[in-house]
Amino acid sequence: MKDIVANNEHLRRLIEGNKRYMASHLEHPDQTSERRFELKHGQHPFAIILGCSDSRVPPEVLFDQGLGDLYVVRVAGNVLDQMIVASIEYAVLHLGVSLIMVMGHSQCGAVAATCNHEQLEGHLPSLTFALNAAFNKAKDQPGNLVENVTLANVELVVDELKQTGAHFPEMVKDNQLTIVPAYYHIGTGKVDLL
Repeated sequence: MKDIVANNEHLRRLIEGNKRYMASHLEHPDQTSERRFELKHGQHPFAIILGCSDSRVPPEVLFDQGLGDLYVVRVAGNVLDQMIVASIEYAVLHLGVSLIMVMGHSQCGAVAATCNHEQLEGHLPSLTFALNAAFNKAKDQPGNLVENVTLANVELVVDELKQTGAHFPEMVKDNQLTIVPAYYHIGTGKVDLL
């Protein structure tokens, strides 16, 4: 993973922003009225973050980025469906974004509900259904079940994106698109690349 970071300026920018966030030395870049004015002419984000909708995990804050810097797709459990893939495809194919980060996090409620086999109402069972493959992959691993399932889910989503997105397999093969797995620790504020 160090080689990927060393060779990818966008990933370095995210990691440096996360270091500032952890140290409480935020720069709050690209949050001025001038930046807002620039964005009325179009957006040019440098990275896509597929993350959880948990209110404790806002990517712009965790990576100390500003308006228009990140193309953020958030859904509980950072799971995939057709609309999420389509949103990511838009950013890659029409905005030219070449970095996708799939970021799980500690203490994920959707993963915990899946691990605890909770009886859920409404549309919530669709989340646990989407997380079943990760649960089955990680259920026999030693350690914390919720963390293991979260990590397995991130890896499965990365693998699926590499195979599912329009032109993504060729773009990854030709080094035109980088898709990386990550894990955010709520307690420390650190984002680890997996």
